Amino acid sequence: MAGALITETHEFTAEQLQDLFLSVEWSSGHYPERLVVAMRNFEAVYAAWDGDLLVGLICAMDDGSMTAYVHYLLVRPEYHGMGIGKRLVEHVKARYADYLRIVVVAYDSEIGFYENCGFDKARDASPLFITDLWT
Repeated sequence: MAGALITETHEFTAEQLQDLFLSVEWSSGHYPERLVVAMRNFEAVYAAWDGDLLVGLICAMDDGSMTAYVHYLLVRPEYHGMGIGKRLVEHVKARYADYLRIVVVAYDSEIGFYENCGFDKARDASPLFITDLWT
């Protein structure tokens, strides 16, 4: 539903987050209580809703002046192709319009989506991780 309601919120139930994250097979969904805490601590969180169903989410953190980092962007698979992800990105871009840089680390298969949203792929940089997560 392209008309999904998008709200800025930091409050979710563990079940809502677990259901959304596991719908896209992200291992973070196995830690729903931690996700609840994480959502409360992000600077910006925008959620897409189809009624009471959480269908998409984008989260960003920032340094207060120059750089914002998009950490999560996910949309339930059955809602892909409806413009929800792009609308979520537009909310973050609007919030950080005065910043000098907005950064996202994307899976290779998603680079085209982010390029269509105005991001450019780094030519001389690669993401590095220390993680216990498998996705």
